[in-house]
Amino acid sequence: MYGGDEVSAIVIDVGSYSCKAGYAGDDTPKAVFPSVVGSIEQTEDTDDPKSDKEADSASDSKNGAKPMDVDKAKTKRKLYVGQELEFRRDHMEVISPMKDGTVTDWDIVDNIWNHAFRRRLLINPEEHPMLIAEPSTNTAQQREKAAELMFENYKVPALFLAKNAVLTSFASGRATSLVVDSGGGSTVVSAVHDGFVLQKSVATSPVGGEFLTDCMMKSLESKGIVIRPRYSFKKKEISPGEYKIVDLDLPNTTESYRLYCMRAIASDIKESVCRVPDTAFDEVAYANVPTTSYELPDGQIIEVGADRFKVPDILFNPSLSQTIRGIDGFADSTSVRGLQRMVIDSVNKCDIDIRKELFSNILLSGGSSSILQLKERLEKEVLEESPQAARVKVMASGNSVERRFSVWIGGSILASLGSFQQMWFSKAEYEEHGVSYIQRKCP
Repeated sequence: MYGGDEVSAIVIDVGSYSCKAGYAGDDTPKAVFPSVVGSIEQTEDTDDPKSDKEADSASDSKNGAKPMDVDKAKTKRKLYVGQELEFRRDHMEVISPMKDGTVTDWDIVDNIWNHAFRRRLLINPEEHPMLIAEPSTNTAQQREKAAELMFENYKVPALFLAKNAVLTSFASGRATSLVVDSGGGSTVVSAVHDGFVLQKSVATSPVGGEFLTDCMMKSLESKGIVIRPRYSFKKKEISPGEYKIVDLDLPNTTESYRLYCMRAIASDIKESVCRVPDTAFDEVAYANVPTTSYELPDGQIIEVGADRFKVPDILFNPSLSQTIRGIDGFADSTSVRGLQRMVIDSVNKCDIDIRKELFSNILLSGGSSSILQLKERLEKEVLEESPQAARVKVMASGNSVERRFSVWIGGSILASLGSFQQMWFSKAEYEEHGVSYIQRKCP
């Protein structure tokens, strides 16, 4: 048991798109920044004692040094987190610590946490208990690694790991619900019953916000529209009020950074013009739909027609993406289901006694501007496929901030409850029982 409730707990949620961090009890996170980082490989001569000392003391790359040549040199990875990523640098790759919602690079996650604590929140993590949001699909090994890093690297006094779906459910004031979380890297449907995720019900799909952004980008490219990243040009005034676009020659820009900047623009196009269609998308029916204008950063005005309905419909019909030139097929296309099918399958894997309650408490989580249309479409689709006796109700907050930060807000509520304080996994318990005890303390 941890009794130190005189200081505010910190709630941190590292998603596949962004990291959210702040104080428990607050309405919104104080720090929000991308969860991808910039990385530049630097080779050092190990004969230089100063280089060795710098390498050992550099917190940004403490776990990233890997031997390159045992005799002479080693490679050090310099990471750029948060706002540092906004500036173009030669040879800087953009890399994500996550794949399909699961952490694959703990060194990057460590740097993201460090940036959140020391640069954004300006706190000493040794003085604050930490509540960390984790995916419903997290393995025991992933949970233990997170706990180990927090206790060993940051010396936190107490820790709690909470599932994303549970926190979203708490944020809406429900202990039982079916949470549909459409995030950046994937879409996850999870049943929550009495505050616990029913693991057998968890359904995942690689179709998330980033995949839809790629579909929008490739679709525009196939029509001859060129998206220029902001760093690649400058505007030159040729007469008062009249500008000319001048392309900049930056040969050492990496392909991953170029794509990262292009995706940011394509994502804004998607959020600005896309709408979820009321019925399944049909190429012929939408051929003459009115277009919507969008001005690109370089001043180009583009017209987006049927794509603004087609791209969101991929959530319900993933095979639509295969009609877009340049989009790779899924590794296992048979397992990629539409959103309505995922919901039905998830409910059917639960005990028959709670299915009715789950159907009437479907929660939509995500920051998309068109989520309210998504709510109506999903309700209609699930109603058509669900048992006749089922009362289907899909809910989404009308506040875009609450939808975007629903996981973090749930964590903020939970960690500030007086009755929760006995739930913390304390440093003393970690030292006495070992890291595997986290499985009992945070089921």
